[in-house]
Amino acid sequence: MLAINPDLPETLYNRGNALRELKRPEEALASYDEALAVKPDLIEALYCRAGLLKELNRSEEALASYKQALAINPNYAEAHITCGNLLESLNRPEEALASYDRAIAANPDIGDAHIIRGDLLTKLNRPEEALASYDKALAISPDNALAHDRRGLTLVQLGRLTDARSAHESAVTFAPRKAPFYFHLTKVARLTLDDPLARDMRRLLREIESLDWEDQTTLHFALAKTFADNADYARSFQHLLDGNALKRKHVHYDESGTLAHFDNMRAIFTSKLIGANQGVGEPSDIPVFVLGMPRSGSTLIEQVLCSHPKVFGAGENREFWNAAAEMGTLRFSGENSGDQLRQIGANYMRRMRRDAPAADRIVNKMLDNFRLVGLIHLALPNARIIHARRDPVDTCLSCFSTLFVGGNVPFTYDLAELGRYYRSYESLMAHWHDVLPPNVMIDVQYEELVADIEGQARRMIAHCGLEWDARCLSFHHTERPVLTASAVQVRQPIYKTSVGRWRDYEPFLGPLLSALGPSVSP
Repeated sequence: MLAINPDLPETLYNRGNALRELKRPEEALASYDEALAVKPDLIEALYCRAGLLKELNRSEEALASYKQALAINPNYAEAHITCGNLLESLNRPEEALASYDRAIAANPDIGDAHIIRGDLLTKLNRPEEALASYDKALAISPDNALAHDRRGLTLVQLGRLTDARSAHESAVTFAPRKAPFYFHLTKVARLTLDDPLARDMRRLLREIESLDWEDQTTLHFALAKTFADNADYARSFQHLLDGNALKRKHVHYDESGTLAHFDNMRAIFTSKLIGANQGVGEPSDIPVFVLGMPRSGSTLIEQVLCSHPKVFGAGENREFWNAAAEMGTLRFSGENSGDQLRQIGANYMRRMRRDAPAADRIVNKMLDNFRLVGLIHLALPNARIIHARRDPVDTCLSCFSTLFVGGNVPFTYDLAELGRYYRSYESLMAHWHDVLPPNVMIDVQYEELVADIEGQARRMIAHCGLEWDARCLSFHHTERPVLTASAVQVRQPIYKTSVGRWRDYEPFLGPLLSALGPSVSP
């Protein structure tokens, strides 16, 4: 066709699509450009060109192409959606949300647009609005399993656990081969082994090779939880081993680099350095940091603190890392001036104040902040730090039992690596205690917290410089979104069943116990 009429834009556009399918992106892009040179308003070519540019990581050019397409047809809902996806990947969430809103305005009956919008609102910590979006998707398509599942996850964040279970059961009903939906259900439901849903999981296990690796992983974790709920610890742990091994193959973890970073922090942040820079940072007493290992009781600590009317919980917030990175001090050399340290603290406080302009205290529960305790203290000398601690083996077993969202905890999927990481973390925390002035950081032991909730809660509130408020003891009734893996647990009154849980798995924990060595409690 091109030989007969080389200027036919639709043919050039179709040729571009074919070249794209053949994985020849530069030639495909050239064909789209040729088509548009002949017919600049060929909207299909603009749309496909934008998608290809996105795949090539030429984001700004892709956005320009989307804008050209939408200038021709402002009601092109699919273009609004894909443009929103690109904006979201560029960390421009408000612009992405506006794109999704325009897509829905153009075509309110696209259920997936409501789901994508809900997912973004969840990331923006706006769960009530997210829930409304999922409900709209279900009004369009009541059998949309993904919308039911997302709705269930949001209900967990809001503490509506009974409703969450119903939503996840609906998701499984409409998509019985989707392993993640079973996994999410087991987080809010204790299934007996003869429950039809538990039988469905075991049936799916017999066909596990037909699933992709991510679904295989989630199925193993779902079955591990179900067998644990039924005290079959041997089968539970075998599924943990299988699920973690699959996950470990697909995450990058530089163990030597990570542990070397811990050593580097100890070498740089000496008592001499800390003493020489006392009081030079931003003097605000508003910031509170809760930090430590995952699954160490930190969410419970946060929920107790945030039940106080003068405290705002910012969740797992990376803003201190961002503020430090902007000043180039994540590789702190000890030569940074007081002005730089003060600027890090001021930048951090400016960011944190956006969501809580009137709070007396703002709690940041980014656990990984334990790596930067020395820098936190120098940049924010009046910040209070609470180190969440728990029995080392219980902590590590709980990490190994958890399929974390994202890739921020790559050290948790191998027992020996997990034990070595814990030992290095423990050594770094001991160093911070040695070099910090008194009363900057306290340890809160999970076992002591659940044994004496009031005594430990009063201690934490006093450490933050606040008057006691009895509402801190009703933490499980506090209505605030909880986004961590402990979202279910903190909606319940204090319970002690997690203390010493590792003893049920002791015969299977050899590599972990060996790596932990003297850290293991007798």
